[in-house]
Amino acid sequence: MAISEEERKFLVYWEQQRLKDKRLTNQLMFGLPIGILFSIPILINFFMGKFWYKRADAVGVSQFSPTVLVIAVLLITVFVALLNRRFRWERLEQQYLELKAKEKTIEQ
Repeated sequence: MAISEEERKFLVYWEQQRLKDKRLTNQLMFGLPIGILFSIPILINFFMGKFWYKRADAVGVSQFSPTVLVIAVLLITVFVALLNRRFRWERLEQQYLELKAKEKTIEQ
C-alpha cells in the first residue's frame, strides 16, 4: 500500500513545521484565542451573578478579591491554550511518525 499524495504533502509540511510548532511561545501565541474563549464564560458568570443571585453577589464581594479572579482566569487561559496546542502537536507528531514508519515499510 503506497503513500498517497496528501500523506506525502503532510510529511513535507510537518518536517518543516514540527520544531517551530513545538516552541512554547508559538504554542501560547496560537492557543490563546481558545484559552480566552474558555475563560470568558467564567468572567461573564461572575459579573452577571449579581443580577441572577443577589446573595451570591453579597458573599462573593465581601469574601473574594477581584484580583484573585483575574489571576485565576489568566492561569486558566494560559493552561487551556498550552494544553490545546500541545495536544494538537502530539497528535500531528504521532501521525507523522506513523506515516514515516509506513514509508519505511514500503521501501523495504
